[in-house]
Amino acid sequence: MSIERELIISVLKLTKNGSISSGVVSKDAKIPSQIADNLLEKLQKRGLIYLRKNFVEADSLQRLKLTVHAIQLGADIERVSSFLQWKEFENIAAVAFKRNSYSVKKNFRFKHAGRRWEIDVIGCKRPIAICVDCKHWHHGMYPSSLKKVVEEQVQRTFALTESLPKLIDEIECASWDRVKLVPAVLSLVKGSFKFYDDVPIVPVLQLQDFLSQLPAYADSLKHFSKRLAN
Repeated sequence: MSIERELIISVLKLTKNGSISSGVVSKDAKIPSQIADNLLEKLQKRGLIYLRKNFVEADSLQRLKLTVHAIQLGADIERVSSFLQWKEFENIAAVAFKRNSYSVKKNFRFKHAGRRWEIDVIGCKRPIAICVDCKHWHHGMYPSSLKKVVEEQVQRTFALTESLPKLIDEIECASWDRVKLVPAVLSLVKGSFKFYDDVPIVPVLQLQDFLSQLPAYADSLKHFSKRLAN
């Protein structure tokens, strides 16, 4: 058993709703307090937690990094990601978009062809709109499950494309003269596939790099282009 891994799992479980005492973390992880304190100090030096007067705190980005670190130490993906709140995952994605000058819409709902659709995160930066499906856990993304995830996201993106420009009051890209909509899947950790059917599968901690490089190769990705009225 990895002591550090078990400690991280306890931190993730106990900080979902705020700070927690280091003693409670030690007890939950079943680790002697002195060893737990040393490990917590180590995590603080790596910028993965805050320690304030024997209380442990972790913001959304730190909790995400802790989750990835626990997985790297051998923790079960489903187990540790269950301690992440869904909004934390989406919020990290939104922050990355905003840092790259994208406007952001989260949980965007619309109707098309008699159906209701929802896209987790849409980032708009002329002339590109990236439509992201957030998968905050997976079992290694086997080809069969990944195929279904990608196909569904392509369908959502196509439905959004067909709905433009009538959503002009709801999403920025609907007011552009032309738009290129790119479906993408955001995963918790790096898997076996970087692309599936030309749809990018992006680990969330690599989203910043992906967005900075996107304009150079967007045309090579799966996308839908549409000219809109001025």
